[in-house]
Amino acid sequence: MTTPPPSVSVGGSDGGGDAPSDDGGSTDGDGNDASDGGGGDSTAAAPDIPAPDPADYPGMDQNTPEGAEQAFRYYVAVMIWGYQTGDSGPLSDLHDSECQTCTLNAETIQGLNAENKYWSSVDVEDIGTSTFDSESFDIEVGYTFYLSAHDEPTPGSDKVAQKPRTKFISAAAMSFDDGQWVVESARFTPDEAPND
Repeated sequence: MTTPPPSVSVGGSDGGGDAPSDDGGSTDGDGNDASDGGGGDSTAAAPDIPAPDPADYPGMDQNTPEGAEQAFRYYVAVMIWGYQTGDSGPLSDLHDSECQTCTLNAETIQGLNAENKYWSSVDVEDIGTSTFDSESFDIEVGYTFYLSAHDEPTPGSDKVAQKPRTKFISAAAMSFDDGQWVVESARFTPDEAPND
């Protein structure tokens, strides 16, 4: 198991997130308060936030278990940055077109960007990564992290969900292709247990 740094900041003043929210009521479906978006920072011009730096994920270009772990951490950081900025281009370069979760996130980022909506500031706090043998892919990577509290605008709505600090247990099936790790399939599951 590779233990990443205790905290990784992936943004400046406006943030990103884990997976799209599809709520449309006064709560986000998990009982979290939602606002009408009035006066919120989530519907502003795309913030000028630098993309995650590949140099912060050493070895992600190596065909090793540690390289796969770093590549998936980088993928998550780029996805969150995409929600912060509305730019899904770099994310699409990191996953296979058959990855449904990946494609859905890229499309949601594009949709929010078309509506000038962006997630508020969010930080990723790494808990740990691990790898597993796979019969169908080169390797499977588990990655557990916290996302800090943040706001998520809802596509096609004026609602903004206020998300609390949440622990995520994520996994990716990955293949090493043309000198880089590619996410073939991914899952992001919020941990229902109380936060540590």
